[in-house]
Amino acid sequence: MQRTRCVYFRDIRWACNKRTPGSGCSAQDGYHRTHAIFGVSDACFATNPSDMSVALVALEAIVHTESPTGRRSIPIGDFHLAPGDTPHIETVLDHDELITAVELPKPAALWRSRYLKVRDRASYEFALVSVAALLDVSGGRIGGARIAFGGVGTKPWRAPRVEQILVGAEANNKVFRAAAERAVEGAAPRRHNRFKVELLKRTLIRTLEEITGARI
Repeated sequence: MQRTRCVYFRDIRWACNKRTPGSGCSAQDGYHRTHAIFGVSDACFATNPSDMSVALVALEAIVHTESPTGRRSIPIGDFHLAPGDTPHIETVLDHDELITAVELPKPAALWRSRYLKVRDRASYEFALVSVAALLDVSGGRIGGARIAFGGVGTKPWRAPRVEQILVGAEANNKVFRAAAERAVEGAAPRRHNRFKVELLKRTLIRTLEEITGARI
């Protein structure tokens, strides 16, 4: 439920559709180096700042809720909403609904996992790019993969098309580079955050290499 770190959202002197619906987005023509390249819209492209939610997406967590009308079990991938035309609505929670638990399903495989977070400085709290990765590797081949990104999406960003590249493939640098190219397909960077495209590719490759021990 963590709110965005977008300076235009937090400074009431600027227009922000997330803070005041219909007021506009000052980030569009402002400085947007830390903003999202996935899940963006003309109304908003503020980055979701969470680390935990990115990991939970890769772990396929389930959010349990309760309200006067009953209980719900919401897959974490469906919990956060991309901005679209309503960036002020960030999750599927109703106003009278309370989170009561977050469930981590028992792994179906012996996953190897890694969370890699890249920041401007080690002292900074929030990621420019982060990768949460789980791989089921046996005999040098990837039997299963879950990949999620942070710092680049308007919500914690699952990457199923990257997973498709990895599953069934050998754990080697050639495959990881192909996965990295697939990872940035559909990205919509703007002037100040174009560097995130290459940074995401490099971070993903490094994460996969660290999990598997595979190098060039």
